[in-house]
Amino acid sequence: MPETGRRGRLLVLAICCMSLLIVSLDNTVLNVAIPAMQRDFHASMSGLQWTIDAYLIVLAGLMITSGSTADRLGRRRVFQAGLALFSVGSLLCSLAPGLGWLIAARVVQAVGGSMLNPVAMSIITNTFTEPRERARAIGVWGGVVGISMAAGPLVGGVLVDSVGWRSIFWLNLPIGLAALVLTQVFVPESRAPRPRRPDPVGQLLMIVTLGTLTYAIIEGAALGWTSGIVLGCAAVAAVALALFVAHALRADEPLIDVRFFRSMPFSGATLIAIGAFSALAGFLFLNSIYLQSVRGLSALHAGLYLLPMAAVTGVVAPLSGRLTGSRGPRLPLQLAGVTMLASALLFAVFDGETRDATLFAAYALFGFGFGMVNSPITNTAVSGMPRAQAGVAAAVASTSRQIGQALGVAVFGAVVGVAGASASHGGAGAGRGAVASAGFVEAARPAYWIMAGCAAAVLVLGTITTGRRAARTALRAAELTATDTARSPVNTP
Repeated sequence: MPETGRRGRLLVLAICCMSLLIVSLDNTVLNVAIPAMQRDFHASMSGLQWTIDAYLIVLAGLMITSGSTADRLGRRRVFQAGLALFSVGSLLCSLAPGLGWLIAARVVQAVGGSMLNPVAMSIITNTFTEPRERARAIGVWGGVVGISMAAGPLVGGVLVDSVGWRSIFWLNLPIGLAALVLTQVFVPESRAPRPRRPDPVGQLLMIVTLGTLTYAIIEGAALGWTSGIVLGCAAVAAVALALFVAHALRADEPLIDVRFFRSMPFSGATLIAIGAFSALAGFLFLNSIYLQSVRGLSALHAGLYLLPMAAVTGVVAPLSGRLTGSRGPRLPLQLAGVTMLASALLFAVFDGETRDATLFAAYALFGFGFGMVNSPITNTAVSGMPRAQAGVAAAVASTSRQIGQALGVAVFGAVVGVAGASASHGGAGAGRGAVASAGFVEAARPAYWIMAGCAAAVLVLGTITTGRRAARTALRAAELTATDTARSPVNTP
């Protein structure tokens, strides 16, 4: 890849962040629109979960393949294809006549989205080659993740109340088209010198694992956890996961090189991403439903209630990037774990949602933690990995985020599934509101304890996977993969 001047590198970073903006904003905006979509489509809780999780499952399942495909065929080419497909999927979502059509259009979006984040991260990694400059660029990237995902509820609230829920998908069109044109003009083409071959077996096993596991969790609340379909899906997920690992150990070039996980920082970043983003997805899903369906707020007012989270995330996310670049990932991860844990405990122990003061405090604490967690995850995942495999390494980190979100929506939604029944059996008038609120708070408490567990995992893993011993394992893993990469034959597209 030819050298690019500083101004050119910053422009490439800005273009890549545009793709990240639409992908990250899209899913969090959707959370605020869920009650309006439920009214229009007369959808069940599980149906609403699938509008989010169908997208996340496909996104997570295809990201690694998209990253390696971009390394092989050309990162700019695949990135542009993703922008075009994501824009088309967004248009189809805005025109969907029913819930089934909306879910199908979300799948189209996800196929395009899988070509954006990991490929953009690979472009950034290969554009910013100096370690300190690259850490700062990744910090900006992580900041955009935090800001866009936290600001989603406010943006969604404005759009849903002023224009309607379909407008949340129109937002992607001008940004996607602008990024498509700018990419053609300003982003240079690049490929890995020795890219990985496709792994269709591993790809299929990953999608089967994620799809059947998520189906079992989402539908278990409605069908019963001992239902034959639910147990069968859980068994298929377990078998598919075992086969996936066995295949990865035997294949010459598997979908995921399991040697990456010999690096404690890389493994820690993967698990931290799953835990943190599970907490985020569940947090937004629960609070969007609570504020609108239980408290009776409009979509705009619900977004305003979530503003403390968005504002704090917006301030903290860039600081996290700088802190990661200057001090390393440990301190940001510890701060993230402590503050997210405090937020979860306010809900789980003190029923924080029942009083505005504690509600806003919990939102601000969660926003601080989420703002802190993104940059160290991304930086740790790609640092020390061979540049030739940047697409795959970045895709694993991005995939972990999507898996976390999919599991968060599925698990948290299943845990509070009884809340809707509790609310619907309340009395009339003001009494009904009180009963509905009490029912939801009680049903949500186990979910917030799960969120507390996710936050505790961020704290513990962030501490034990970022020390000197962990750094040595990262060096050994990088040397091993780099040596084997250098010995492998060159694959040309």
